Amino acid sequence: MDQRRFDARERARELAKESLQRGDALGWFESLYREAAGDTGRIPWADPEGHPLLLEWIARQPAPRPGASALVVGCGLGEDSECLAKAGWQVTAFDVSSTAIDWCRKLHRESRVRYEVADLLHPPAHWTGRFDLVFECYTLQALPETLRESASASLASFVAPGGSLLVVTRAREPHEDPGSLPWPLVRTEVGQFAGRGLVEREFEECESGHGLGPARHFRARFERPATVTAT
Repeated sequence: MDQRRFDARERARELAKESLQRGDALGWFESLYREAAGDTGRIPWADPEGHPLLLEWIARQPAPRPGASALVVGCGLGEDSECLAKAGWQVTAFDVSSTAIDWCRKLHRESRVRYEVADLLHPPAHWTGRFDLVFECYTLQALPETLRESASASLASFVAPGGSLLVVTRAREPHEDPGSLPWPLVRTEVGQFAGRGLVEREFEECESGHGLGPARHFRARFERPATVTAT
């Protein structure tokens, strides 16, 4: 087990608990990035290579068409965003933490990725229906259950006609205790995107680990049907 990553996760849980007690479900992200003070080892989800389940998915895909757009949700330090950019996507990546976004811009000075500060629960209106690919990894599982419906609606709204939403999350069975943050999701929580104008195209159960040993994950892709032109 990676002790530093374990300690970083425990500190994230402490900050999240304090933030939730103040009635602020998102404020702890900024607190965590500020407290880390440039030390990537203090960010529990940081991975310099990008998430392995995203890398596997990219390797199976054809190159995106020229100009295809991607949105990375809760981008953290930008590793996944850079992976998608290298694969040929025109990437916009956002995080609710301004410190995280500043950190991204310093880490990836020559990047083609557009890094922005934004709130998933109150996203920019011009993102509606704009992106050919939306990548969500671990954001939903870091939110209280009461906010997931609103967050899921935002995620689905970003997908352009013919575009896809790719979701990666820790997984559990309905009878299993969700434990403490990050709260693993059940299949029905992930599958709800099929009721938001999207169609389920892929759903896989996988194992992946980030220094704390392998953990059960879901990786799912949902597609918004292309607009049919009347004749």
